[in-house]
Amino acid sequence: MSRRREEFQPLKNDYVRIYDCGPTVYDYAHIGNLWRYLASDFLRRILEYNGYRVKQVMNITDVGHLTEDDLLAADTGEDKMEVAARREKKTPLQVAAYYTKAYFRDRRALNILDPHVVPKATEHIGEMIKIIQGLEKRGYAYHLPDRICYDVKKFKNYGRLSGTNLGQLRVGARLEPIKGKKNPYDFSLWILDPHHLMKWNSPWGVGYPGWHIECSAMSMKYLGPQLDIHSGGEDNIFPHHENEIAQSEAYTGKRFVHYWFHVRHNLVDGQKMSKSKGNFYRLADLEKRGYEPLAYRYLALTNHYRKPLNFTFSALAAAQKALQKMRLLVWQWRQETEPAQKLSRTAHRWQQKFLAAINNDVGTPQGLSIAWQVISSNLPVAEKLALVLDFDRVFGLKLGEWRLQVPPEIKKLAQEREKWRREGEYQKADQLRIELAKKGWEVQDRPRGPLLLPRLPTAG
Repeated sequence: MSRRREEFQPLKNDYVRIYDCGPTVYDYAHIGNLWRYLASDFLRRILEYNGYRVKQVMNITDVGHLTEDDLLAADTGEDKMEVAARREKKTPLQVAAYYTKAYFRDRRALNILDPHVVPKATEHIGEMIKIIQGLEKRGYAYHLPDRICYDVKKFKNYGRLSGTNLGQLRVGARLEPIKGKKNPYDFSLWILDPHHLMKWNSPWGVGYPGWHIECSAMSMKYLGPQLDIHSGGEDNIFPHHENEIAQSEAYTGKRFVHYWFHVRHNLVDGQKMSKSKGNFYRLADLEKRGYEPLAYRYLALTNHYRKPLNFTFSALAAAQKALQKMRLLVWQWRQETEPAQKLSRTAHRWQQKFLAAINNDVGTPQGLSIAWQVISSNLPVAEKLALVLDFDRVFGLKLGEWRLQVPPEIKKLAQEREKWRREGEYQKADQLRIELAKKGWEVQDRPRGPLLLPRLPTAG
């Protein structure tokens, strides 16, 4: 809220409450959506690296998100879940279940940690109704024939997060007026619609909740009235998060969120990646082109969350090469030694440099740079291995799990070469070494036996 860097102070000792605005599950996630959750994952991993106990809650929006969410009031259009249900000839809940499963499949392919709680909007209607009733009693809500609205002028700090001035917004703002609203920016808490596919009984009649109320209800149920950190994409700042603040603080009388974490857009050729523009890629599209999901994770690590990630396939190719090099080096080191159990003073200083880098506003690009400096340093291999595996607790690249897969024909050539070498037929052995090199493999002779390695990529 202060728009400056501050030292993080949790509300309670070493315990951190994080709420992530989750996906609206009406379609597949694209990599722009996933970039935002990768950034949240880096934040959580850094907090845990620092020794904090984290409770992370992420909602699933399976009702109430309207198609005209680019309107500032986000109060018109059709429910995205209903549109998808008609398109796919399924019920909204069937659509939600299918795309929720697909979304988590993508998350796990990217090694994004699962939230501790994943509540669904449709299962928390009662909590939403309770908050709306509380807002009515406190004078923040008013009735129209077809909806209950929040009166933004009653909340004196409205616009503080986004720097939005309601008077200035009137000129040129994209709004669709709703008859009877006191202010064009008043937003719907409950929409009365007995014909909506997803509808519930309420004290005001049959209908469904507005989009903004769900996050207040679910975050407060599982994390309490005050959050340490609330994350989302930059497009959530206004009006969604501004409205969350207004309704939550009006309801509880307490400061809702202490730190906001907003991730800039994933761009394609300098434009925001979005389903509506049709300029998006799914993780499956990258895999079809031969790129691993973790290569996209590596690419995300190279970009600071407060800068747009401009996606190009050349950048992704460089990320994949760098990832291949890093994990191949780690694998090679593991064939030689175990990670050092105790670090020297020099290694410990590298660890402190890494900690300072990542703690500086989630500085993953700087942390990655330090990892490469460690790799090229003069430290003993056992200490390099220990440090890089330690850093991977933040990177999440699964460096310690990767195993080199040698093709059978390469194995056969190497075995044949070793046979000639043992028999003293060094000319024949050298010819096979040359043949292996032409195929992109080198042989390192060691006392424990030869070690086969692919040629390292030049990236990194």
